[in-house]
Amino acid sequence: MSKMPNFLFILSDEHQKHVAGCYGNPTDVTPNLDALAARGTLFSKAYTTCPICVPARASLATGKYVHEIGNWDNAFPYHGAERSWHHELRDAGLTVDLIGKLHFRSESDDNGFTREIQPLHVVAGIGDPMGSIRENPPIRHRRKGINSAGVGMTTYQEYDISNADKAIEWLQAHKDDSKPWALFLSLVCPHPPYQVEQPYLDKFDPETLPRPPQWKQEEWPKHPAYAHMRKYFDAEEPHTEEQIKNLIHAYYGLTNFLDTQVGRVLDELDALGMGEDTHILYSTDHGECLSARGLYGKFTHYEESGGVPMILAGPRVPKGKVCETPVSLLDVHATIYDGLGLDKPVHRNARSLIDLANRPEEERVVFGEYHALNSANGSFLLRDNRYKLIYHVNQDPQLFDLDKDPDEIKDLSRNPEYVSVLESMIKKLREFCDPEEIDKRAKADQKALVDKHGGIEAILQRGFFENSPVPGEKPAFRAPN
Repeated sequence: MSKMPNFLFILSDEHQKHVAGCYGNPTDVTPNLDALAARGTLFSKAYTTCPICVPARASLATGKYVHEIGNWDNAFPYHGAERSWHHELRDAGLTVDLIGKLHFRSESDDNGFTREIQPLHVVAGIGDPMGSIRENPPIRHRRKGINSAGVGMTTYQEYDISNADKAIEWLQAHKDDSKPWALFLSLVCPHPPYQVEQPYLDKFDPETLPRPPQWKQEEWPKHPAYAHMRKYFDAEEPHTEEQIKNLIHAYYGLTNFLDTQVGRVLDELDALGMGEDTHILYSTDHGECLSARGLYGKFTHYEESGGVPMILAGPRVPKGKVCETPVSLLDVHATIYDGLGLDKPVHRNARSLIDLANRPEEERVVFGEYHALNSANGSFLLRDNRYKLIYHVNQDPQLFDLDKDPDEIKDLSRNPEYVSVLESMIKKLREFCDPEEIDKRAKADQKALVDKHGGIEAILQRGFFENSPVPGEKPAFRAPN
């Protein structure tokens, strides 16, 4: 190679890792991602830094935890003031372009890219301030969108087809660049709405698709944090088995649609002769509950929501390997710098995935947090190589042994045999942050934001929108309750 490898970072939105063949799904739902994993390394224990869009993407940009940058929820978007990996690459003289969804404040901000191509940002530079109402929030009625899951063409599918088209054009235009480049392709599927065109549905038998853990009402965890979420997401009454079946069917179709767009771009990269000279990283901002624990969307630290797919391929990456070292979205910035040969400052807890892929499994702890929509208290994730701690401020913690209990059914936090494990995990968590202090700070910032927008009544009058509109589309505001 005459130059350093290029870097192609593909991010999807709300892709549950269990809905991927390379993560053990028995259906042929992600053939292109499976092929990418076969030619690279799959990270089996990968996590988001926050299971909701705007905070996760701000953390991803800056390589910092949410509590370090204060992007608490979907009304605190990144606006370019905090240094990002895109700024670092651009200022090093490299081309670093974005195609697709950012969920930052505005295209008019200096977000650090050399170009933003059809970017999707938060609505009106504001986002969703209703999510900042933490005490007695309005109920969000989402049942209609869940119960109408099935066939349909949406603006999100149209947008992702266009994003893939733009990426193909971009690769063609940059195939002869003398310097390495970085392209951030950010797709919005399989994020709801839960609708997809018929050919994608026809690939799957809805009767045989796997169901997520604890999807039946009698199995729902009784922890008050999730009871609170079910109440304010209007999910206390269970959906019917038929509705859940249709929802899962649609989500599989949407995930296959996403995989198809990824495949189109990777095929073009190979056709242009750049496949072997490019590091390719695939991940998502967070997962999707898909009826697990009686919940829909993201918002929790359970595997289906807090866990993410993470696949890396390229000239310095082992082929066909599964890396068991825990990783998170925090590691992306370190990976991009490493892949492009840039000596840039990284977070104290960040590691290059390229480096980790080339090592045996290491003992490591990764961290996540949630302070957003329909949570009464902040919650925190700590994951080591075997155990997961979910720490709820002002409420009981949860502890799971993921080696023995990968579906997270058996909470060990009250088991006397695991007292030392629980205490050790909580001690490690407090080395990352003070959860109670962070919870107070988040709530104070959110109250100030609500006041800034005219108070609770003004925000309720504005209403909320189910999904962020694509460029050129108007948001469809709805009244709560």
